[in-house]
Amino acid sequence: MKISRTRGGFIVLAASASLLVAGCGTDEPKASPKPAGTSQASQQPAPTQTEQSTEKPAEEPAEPLTVAKGRKGVELAIESAERDAGGFLTIKGRLSNPTGSSVVLPGEMRGNETEVVKHGLSLGGATLVDGVGKKRYYVLRDTDGRPLTTTGLDSLGPGKSTAVFMQFPAPPAATTEVSFQLPTFEPATLKLS
Repeated sequence: MKISRTRGGFIVLAASASLLVAGCGTDEPKASPKPAGTSQASQQPAPTQTEQSTEKPAEEPAEPLTVAKGRKGVELAIESAERDAGGFLTIKGRLSNPTGSSVVLPGEMRGNETEVVKHGLSLGGATLVDGVGKKRYYVLRDTDGRPLTTTGLDSLGPGKSTAVFMQFPAPPAATTEVSFQLPTFEPATLKLS
């Protein structure tokens, strides 16, 4: 093969070389391309009835400890009440609107203390009442008077919910039951562990 020093000849030589390399290869059969849109999961056999019954179902949310019912169908489901070593009791739950229309949350939920009111709508008015020990526990506040609870609550759309929390001083370990009270909601009995 004669190599031309011209630019056109160099291109012909490069093209010939690339065709020669492309023609080289092994004699192994090429895998057939997979149709678009398939995945490994679709190529595996479907589980048998026995296999299906042993698979773990999706984890369902835990049963709430109690549900407090408020105005216009709003509900507060308390999902946990945990004491910590620092002497606090943290309550977590979901405030939900199971109705078919939007609900404006009542301002009374924040309570009527001046320091709490100035920080906007919250669950700052929540209390725990220990009937046996004859004590009432209020939501804790920080040094600026902000309640240690979910804030910025104003409304809930139809079928919507939001996670909430409140932190209280922990009742004595011997106290195993309190009444959870939130303005505009019915009192609810809350068992503590």
